[in-house]
Amino acid sequence: MACVGLAFLTMATGGLAEAFDAPEAVSTVLYAVSYLTGGYFGTVSAWESLREKEIDIDLLMILAALGAAFVGAPFEGAMLLFLFSFSNVLQDYAMGRSRKAIEALAKLRPRVAHVQQHDGSTTEVPVEQVQVGQRFVLRPGEQVPLDGCVLSGESAVDQSSVTGESIPVTKRPGDQLFAGTINAQGGLTVEVTRAASDSTIARLITLVEEAQARKAASQRFLEAFEKKYAVGVIALTLVLIAVLPLFGLGWSDAFYRAITVMVVASPCALVISTPASILSAIANAARKGVLFKGGAQLEKAARIRTVLFDKTGTLTVGQPQVSRVVPLAGQTADEALQLAASAEIHSEHPLGQAIVAAAQQRGLQVQNGGELTASTGRGIETHFGEHRVLAGRAKWVAEALGLSLEHVGPQLEALAAEGQTVIALGEARPTQPARWAALICLADQLRSETLEALQSLRANGIAHTCMLTGDNAQVAQAIARQVSLDCVHAELLPEDKVRLVQEHNAREPVAMVGDGTNDAPALASASLGIAMGAAGSDVALETADVVLMSSDLRQVSYALRISRAANRIVWQNLTFAGGVIVIMVIATLLLPVWGIEVPLPLGVLAHEGGTVLVCLNGLRLLGFR
Repeated sequence: MACVGLAFLTMATGGLAEAFDAPEAVSTVLYAVSYLTGGYFGTVSAWESLREKEIDIDLLMILAALGAAFVGAPFEGAMLLFLFSFSNVLQDYAMGRSRKAIEALAKLRPRVAHVQQHDGSTTEVPVEQVQVGQRFVLRPGEQVPLDGCVLSGESAVDQSSVTGESIPVTKRPGDQLFAGTINAQGGLTVEVTRAASDSTIARLITLVEEAQARKAASQRFLEAFEKKYAVGVIALTLVLIAVLPLFGLGWSDAFYRAITVMVVASPCALVISTPASILSAIANAARKGVLFKGGAQLEKAARIRTVLFDKTGTLTVGQPQVSRVVPLAGQTADEALQLAASAEIHSEHPLGQAIVAAAQQRGLQVQNGGELTASTGRGIETHFGEHRVLAGRAKWVAEALGLSLEHVGPQLEALAAEGQTVIALGEARPTQPARWAALICLADQLRSETLEALQSLRANGIAHTCMLTGDNAQVAQAIARQVSLDCVHAELLPEDKVRLVQEHNAREPVAMVGDGTNDAPALASASLGIAMGAAGSDVALETADVVLMSSDLRQVSYALRISRAANRIVWQNLTFAGGVIVIMVIATLLLPVWGIEVPLPLGVLAHEGGTVLVCLNGLRLLGFR
């Protein structure tokens, strides 16, 4: 920056010296200093390229500035070098802003952890020295130093730095913590599950750095095009110097006009059009918990009009919850649920645990006692003294207690058609005949944001949405009806999902959204694989093109919108930069026919001004919402 400032100062002083008729030696020295300071880095870069037998934009600018001085226009040459070096500073600033947004993540990694010793005391240990399996203590307000599993305590943790979630998440024993997040309140004891070098935040930083290094297709094309184009511009300049005098132009005027063409035809703005936009978009997305694997993936996302979804863990929370209780023996729904929870209190089956959790959430008193016997694939039988309670498949309960299925058959069919998983509850007391007690309905519930997320996708140009699931057809259809999906494919094996993704891909580019583990083959087969809820998931980070670090489905719409915004700005920049080149070249060559000369300073301003504008336009993506 100091060189740029000195180049401007000596250029301006040299211009004033000329204007006030100072000795020619004064202005010459000032212009020489301006040339040296404004052109130093460009000359070094041009020389390095020439050593590699390549010609680049820097060489064009150096030749143009020397040409201007040769024809007696040193001020214009100095202005060209100053503006060129200044635009390079702005380009570096634009790239630096996008990279700093990522480098800020590195500051989230604490240096030490309060490791718990065998006697219960704690010692500050550098995170690099903490081993997997060791325990550390986390106090209120501290950053989580390493990925780990909560052993004791309860607290709200701000995970926005990793997952993009704006609301703190409550953490209890058994929950996972991610390095770099902040413990808002409450003390926690945590067991380390990943070394510092393999923590979620470390992998996130590495992946984003790799993403910024992977260039978009348009950027790769422009960089290859730049070298050939630069050779073409130099060749055109030499042709103009040789040809223009044949049309009655003086040699000096021909050289001046050819140098002006060289300046306005240089592709600086074209070349910077793509990276300024792509890197800004990737940085913005990473700050919000959306990780694009590279510029190519960002470009692909802009073309998506069909989105395929996994069901369990993606559209739904992935855990069964009690959705309805149908009492059958004259008791209330709470009494029936209380009986079922008391029977299931020691069950290890997810459905039994969901019933117990539902009763506890309602504040019901659950008995802790009965003798439980599990029948795999059928249900459980619990004895409270001589009181028998059976919960499980209706057919099994009926056979075990001698009940008739006709009494509950129509209800079972109706509930199954709604996509409910039904646990039949029967009981037998010593002095009373066996009876049906209740039907407990469970279902995998939609995520709270699923409907809003799908509405946002449709509002933003997604024309087709579809579910691919291994669940049974009735459950899948029930979920699809709630969110108005266009199609459903159920009871699929992983290879079936891959086949359907490939069939959709053959018609148009599609995105596949999954939870990042069992959906890995389908994510890899799609034009754009989007893994959600992937903080800590190795499979998601390795397989997907886009990783949503949280489980917020609304980020899918955000990812597609920012990709389209980036694509739109890239094309704006390319159109503008290309248009300036075409207009200025035509004006420089044809306007003199009508007696209108295009001065070199105007060409310099058009060229370098265009470069600055496309940089600033690309930087707008850092503020995209």
